[in-house]
Amino acid sequence: MITAARVLLASREDVWAIVAEPYHLPDWWPAYTGVEPDRRGLVEGARWTVLRSRTPGFLRKPRGKGLIIIQRVSPGEELAWLDLSQNVVAGLRLEDEGRGTRATAFVDGPVWRLLAEGARGLPRLAVARLYDLCQTASAL
Repeated sequence: MITAARVLLASREDVWAIVAEPYHLPDWWPAYTGVEPDRRGLVEGARWTVLRSRTPGFLRKPRGKGLIIIQRVSPGEELAWLDLSQNVVAGLRLEDEGRGTRATAFVDGPVWRLLAEGARGLPRLAVARLYDLCQTASAL
């Protein structure tokens, strides 16, 4: 499993408000540039179509479509999904940290997939993007 954590300058409720909106997924998860959630939205078992990044990868076309299945939804605490075509589980855990929130992004799957896809950077970029989104939201 590859993880990265960062303390965000926002409450868990405020961070969850960003994470829980399906259309915000591409704003903070770097592997996707678009999402089409199914009618159920953010619930376990929901199937969302995602548009992949512009960068090609091993066994992945640039801007190709994929399917993710929401596996775990614990409001204010955790969101996890299975990316079917990439065969990885990814997500985010949130914990209180002083006056902010510790966000831990993760990717887990077969070692060959994680190394071949350059997944090491995904969690780090995800928490950096969440940090920026929280800073922007608090400035409004």
